[in-house]
Amino acid sequence: MGNSRVAGFIGFLVLASCTLSLPSNLRAQEKSLIAIMPLPAQVLQGEGEFLIDGGFGIALRGYEDSRLERAQQRFLDTLSRETGIPLWREAIRNSPHFTVQTSGPSAAVQQLGEDESYHLEISTTDVQLTAPNPIGVIRGLQTFLQLVRITPKGFSVPVVTVDDKPRFPWRGLLIDSGHRFVSISTVKRNLDGMEAVKLNVFHWRFADNESFHVESKKFPRLQGKGSGGFYYSQDEVREIIGYARDRGIRVVPEFDMPCHTTSWFLGYPGLASGQDPSQSSAMDPTRESTYKFLAGFIGEMAALFPDSYFHTGGDECDVKQWETNPRIQEFMRAHAIKDGGALQGFFTAKIQKIVAGHKKIMEGWDEVLQSNTSKDVVIQSWRGQDSLAEAARSGYRGVLSAGYCIDLNQSAAEHYLVDPLGDTAALTPDQKARVLGGEATMWTDIVSDENIDNRIWPRTAAIAERLWSPQEMQDVDWMYQRLAIVSQKLGYYGLRHRLITDEMLQRMSGDPDPVPLKVLAAVVQPPRLYERQQLRTFTDFTPLNHLDDAVPPESDTAREFNEIAKRIVSGKANPQEWQQARQWLLLWRDNDAKLQPLLARSYLTQELAPVSRSLSRVAEIGLQALDNLHENRLISPDLRQRNIEFLKASGKPQAVLLLMVAPSVELLVQATGTK
Repeated sequence: MGNSRVAGFIGFLVLASCTLSLPSNLRAQEKSLIAIMPLPAQVLQGEGEFLIDGGFGIALRGYEDSRLERAQQRFLDTLSRETGIPLWREAIRNSPHFTVQTSGPSAAVQQLGEDESYHLEISTTDVQLTAPNPIGVIRGLQTFLQLVRITPKGFSVPVVTVDDKPRFPWRGLLIDSGHRFVSISTVKRNLDGMEAVKLNVFHWRFADNESFHVESKKFPRLQGKGSGGFYYSQDEVREIIGYARDRGIRVVPEFDMPCHTTSWFLGYPGLASGQDPSQSSAMDPTRESTYKFLAGFIGEMAALFPDSYFHTGGDECDVKQWETNPRIQEFMRAHAIKDGGALQGFFTAKIQKIVAGHKKIMEGWDEVLQSNTSKDVVIQSWRGQDSLAEAARSGYRGVLSAGYCIDLNQSAAEHYLVDPLGDTAALTPDQKARVLGGEATMWTDIVSDENIDNRIWPRTAAIAERLWSPQEMQDVDWMYQRLAIVSQKLGYYGLRHRLITDEMLQRMSGDPDPVPLKVLAAVVQPPRLYERQQLRTFTDFTPLNHLDDAVPPESDTAREFNEIAKRIVSGKANPQEWQQARQWLLLWRDNDAKLQPLLARSYLTQELAPVSRSLSRVAEIGLQALDNLHENRLISPDLRQRNIEFLKASGKPQAVLLLMVAPSVELLVQATGTK
């Protein structure tokens, strides 16, 4: 593409499924004009901008619905917070420059696959948003909000025409309220975040071995004995269901069974398969009384949750509890059940009939898929894309969560490049249609109500794009550019992911502005996957107030430094990037002298002293390597090897933290020549 064509790109941009690859020489300014996440299916960009000022007016036309009025009010509230212009009342009174046209209603209870499309047309003078139903309007309003930006003329949105609809009908976020109770206010603001990035399924998990956190009126000892006093009343559940529906989000409950159920046995020990219910995590699938209890409980919960889908868990069942119980073994022999896995299949079949009897569709994790599992069951795969593909080939519908476990401190890029369809060549069109989408999963084993926002956001926006936008959109660099903008905008919805780290650092240090601690915090992150649990013992009562609890799962500073280091090593870095690398390394080298006195004042920061010293030494080695590379200076092999060994050691966990710039400095040292 020539320069003249690039200049004209502002005037005409189409992002359709067949033309998604953006030109590599597209200027950052042009990309910033469409900093939307999820990226729409199709965008046609024109010239000029629509200014937002105190005269902004909006009107609803066509189908009338109180949900549309509430969506309009949320839209104005968010727009006012971003611009500082008081629009929440005046915009409804002003002459409308923004017209919302709704053709008809959506379903009384939101359904899987319901139309979420919309058409958004923005000129320099007017905005037209049209949609077949309120859900499409809700999606289109979020796109407009993401287009808002500050310019020399004021706040504005670019002139664009958007035609948009999702790739997958199931785009979810699981919040695990089983391990730890998650407050109603936290649930609500994360539903607001889901609305912002067009997620449409809130998967709400209520119970685990540790706790049972929802009210059952039929079996009150479940929450009475199993909640520790913290549980959602049924009125609060209804409140959340209504709150989610207003935002175009379905609520799918999960009650994990037959395992992860120790908390159930505190009130109803007769459900347990072990002789000591307090040591048992599995229900007894051989007693008819178990199914009588579950029929009553599932009936109560099915009436409480209006969604068509009901998740019964089924993961990680410890079948040894059954295989070592003589009475259960006798039952298995009498019914020709060969092993514990087959016994779980026996249980699943019975539960599926109970769920179906209440006109619900059962959903379960990979393990519920057995040879006799009903084809109506939806499989949620935590094991991987291959497992989901195999379910689709076997005739089951499924949802992917493998690759989207946001509690494991993986990067946004790792999540972004995982697609529910995996290797599309391996599936027929009919099999692909059985892949419904995916869900990000926020397990709360070692997360608190305080820091949960910075574990979920902003990385979940990258997953939301993978599930909404055309599959061909895989530009990771541009994703990160847009993610930074969206992260800021999520703050206008009340999410605290950008605030919580500073607040926790202030508490840890006792300093209202602990700048040296912020410098260290910017280049560390918690260990990935399950290594963190191996480095520190966590229980439900462990205070989550250390630096590994405070920092985000991904260090943006370290990622940006790594990109610069790679360009320096490859000979592609410009002078500004060399200068930026040097400035960072000088900052990190000199920070230790300022930080050590601060660390000694607090028992929460004393453990960081060796991490700070390592950062200083890593930066010193980096500065030497930078000079050597810049001046083509050779060093001795012994010095090079010693530096590499130190950097490798510094890249290993210290104080349950990873020093994320050590591998990047190692790249610089590896590129240095030897005498």
